[in-house]
Amino acid sequence: MGRSGLPRQPRTYSEQSVLLLVRLAIIACWALTLVEAGGAQERVRIITTTTDLKSLAEAVGGDRVIVTSLVPPSFDPEEYQPKPQDVARLKEASLVVRVGLDFDLWLDRLLTQASFSEPKLRELRRGGPAHVDASAAIAVLDVRGASVGPSDGHAHGSGNPHYWLDPKNAEIITGNIFEALVRRDPEHASIYESNRVAFLDRLAARLRDWEQKATPLHGRAMVAYHNSWAYFARRFRINIVDLIEPRPGVPPSPAHLAKLMRGMREQNVGIILRQPLDPEKDAAFLARGTGAKIVLLAGSVGVLPSASDYIALFDSNLDALLAAKP
Repeated sequence: MGRSGLPRQPRTYSEQSVLLLVRLAIIACWALTLVEAGGAQERVRIITTTTDLKSLAEAVGGDRVIVTSLVPPSFDPEEYQPKPQDVARLKEASLVVRVGLDFDLWLDRLLTQASFSEPKLRELRRGGPAHVDASAAIAVLDVRGASVGPSDGHAHGSGNPHYWLDPKNAEIITGNIFEALVRRDPEHASIYESNRVAFLDRLAARLRDWEQKATPLHGRAMVAYHNSWAYFARRFRINIVDLIEPRPGVPPSPAHLAKLMRGMREQNVGIILRQPLDPEKDAAFLARGTGAKIVLLAGSVGVLPSASDYIALFDSNLDALLAAKP
């Protein structure tokens, strides 16, 4: 009851009060959006040349990074032709991570083009503080002095560049990425270190399983289309006796295929390794003539649906090889 003795009337808001509350709610939402946007802007934007490096950069950076691979999994990174949108992607990058060893030489031209109109991007160029060559400190296989001209395929003159296909090399690759992230974002160094250690611990446990799982493959004679598997074969003790390509990027001649078929019969080669981007007809010809099985492997993350990240890449490839073993 009110002081007058009449029933108390329910309190109502005026139109001005309602409008004030609506405005306050809008301001609160706007402020929250700004906070979220500011947090997103603080994340380190990394551009990698390949999906493998993207997966490893994400493992180190975690929630602190946004990583984009220039080369989609359906393209050959060694033969990639950069697109205009790649220049726009680089303009937002804080770090660029490349395979190196002449694998992604096209990146230098792209960085030069991007930094011509944006001088601040010069730090991303080779030798700059924001440029990461993931091959630094890798023990490189197949180093040769000679190189192959542009009309004769792509060169591996600086050594075999497919070093990520040995999971032990992930320790060096992630170390190179970690050092660059700490230079760029030192206040979150402990987060990057914790992420890297956790990933390498997980990888080491999986590697022990993979090496035991690969025991039936030890010494097995195989032929591959492209010279992608030297590091993988060394780690899992597989014997790659020959290649369908006489040189990287050079298709085989009929004479080369005939010689290869004779050698496969003599060495009892039962498996031919092929990636989805490799031509099918030459491998199929050899399979028909020798009875060998063609095994489709993923040379990079995302090339096959089962190779969805760096660890899944090795799960997928070893499962495929073991499934083909007689």
